[in-house]
Parts: sequence; C-alpha cells; structure tokens
Amino acid sequence: MKAYELLYFVAPSIDEESRTRISNRINGALEGKGVIDNVEEWGKRKLAFEVEGLAEGEYTLIDFHADPDAIAELDRVLRITDACARHMIVRRTDRD
Repeated sequence: MKAYELLYFVAPSIDEESRTRISNRINGALEGKGVIDNVEEWGKRKLAFEVEGLAEGEYTLIDFHADPDAIAELDRVLRITDACARHMIVRRTDRD
C-alpha cells in the first residue's frame, strides 16, 4: 500500500451530521482497500478565491495508506458528493 493525503472542504453552513456522512462515505470507499492513519479537522478557513459562491470552507485533512486502484474509487465518490466543494488527493512518497 502507498501513502496518500486527502484534503477537502465543505461549506461552513453544513451541519455536523452532513460532515459525518461525508466522512463515512470516505471510510466506505477505502474499506478493505486502505487504512486511515490520521484525520485532522482544520476548521473554518478563508478561501483565496470564491468557489461555488463560498468565501470560506471547513477543511479536513486525511492521511491514509491505500492501493492505487482505490484512489480512483475515492475520487469518484468525492466528485459525486454534493456537500464536498473541492478535494485533492496527493501521493506522499516520504511516508511509504
């Protein structure tokens, strides 16, 4: 398994239940194909430019190990999740 980092943000107006649902969807996409090492809630941050009409976002950083084929499924899940405004998955070669 290889090390990855996922950073995503949602609208700050979204309730805690919706954030939990997003987290569960991410866990479901990685289940059996990867292991989540660490989850950091960064909280509300100002965006450099407006994204989908948002000036701020609630950021979450997830460090995980997964098989490369699981990344495509995780990316697909995040793309169809309406509450997730933007996301980025980065391969971490320094943590393998």
